Amino acid sequence: MGSNVTESVQLRVVDIIEETSDAKSFVFEASSALVYKPGQFLTIEVPSDSEAGGTARCYSLSSAPHESDLLKITVKRVRDGYGSNWMCDNVKVGHTLKALPPSGLFTTRQASSDLLLFAGGSGITPVLSIAKSALATGTGDVVLFYANRNDASVIFASELSELAAKHPDRFVTIHWLESVQGIPTVTQLKNVVRHFSSYDAYVCGPAPFMAAALTALDQLGLPRERKHHERFVSLEGNPFEIEAVTTEHDLSETAKEGSASTTSPSAVPSFRVSGKIGDVSFDHDDWPADQVLLDFLLNKKLAAPFSCRAGECSSCMYQVVEGSVKMLKNDVLDDEDLNDGLRLACQSLPETEAIEISYEF
Repeated sequence: MGSNVTESVQLRVVDIIEETSDAKSFVFEASSALVYKPGQFLTIEVPSDSEAGGTARCYSLSSAPHESDLLKITVKRVRDGYGSNWMCDNVKVGHTLKALPPSGLFTTRQASSDLLLFAGGSGITPVLSIAKSALATGTGDVVLFYANRNDASVIFASELSELAAKHPDRFVTIHWLESVQGIPTVTQLKNVVRHFSSYDAYVCGPAPFMAAALTALDQLGLPRERKHHERFVSLEGNPFEIEAVTTEHDLSETAKEGSASTTSPSAVPSFRVSGKIGDVSFDHDDWPADQVLLDFLLNKKLAAPFSCRAGECSSCMYQVVEGSVKMLKNDVLDDEDLNDGLRLACQSLPETEAIEISYEF
């Protein structure tokens, strides 16, 4: 089987903004029109001497869809972080980068909802996109809890002040500085935001910060459907070099070690899968036992969402309504997700005769 790259776009850098001493925003003009939702991210190809074809990193969009056709990501240097340091040290205006189209599930469900946003450090990037979009297109209030090390590390300080001045009755930022108040605890977070416990909550930042915020929300009684958090992990593979989807059902070594069949394609059992993606309903009875769900759906010309195709980013997440599947790998879904029937399409093999799935959850 030949190889191919996942469908990609070219991004030309038209501006670079120094946000802080260790964070930059990169403004892009895309080679083709891109549609995205506030809170989504771009997967950028980063050249690497040690890996043929480079590697990939996910960077959230800090721009909002209503602003313009230009796209903006914001990158904060991470100590020993190859991708972030390469971006900040090497990318110049006029350069062109390869990217996958916007993806991700960390997006708002209803524009009119009141929002309680938690951001820690560079976690402000998708949160700012959500806040700007909600204020411009919705009617609800927006409360932002924004934690940083100190004053100098606050990304988008001026933009947040401008938003507050423009929407004085709808938007407020609660700044929290570790240099002054220490690292926020669950109790402190709960006390600060308890008056907004009826809002829809969105959380993004370092893992300990997100864990504390989500625990505080749990203790305030927020139901699961009103709590949302970003699910980033560093990509191990390069989605730009994923082999082309094919009707030949080649097995990965991981699948071979599991229960999937290794016999000839004609002997591979098939399963039934039904559901809906967007406005399109489907019902197929020929899902091969040795082909992951994402590849099967794409072969059927269905617009199933995806990005990394390696079980590392959650963009292909869906819910099993009936039946069961086996996942080959899972780096992002927690026990609560799994108990709710959430699975990754790029890692799912069928286990029961008939399976019903949903992308609306």
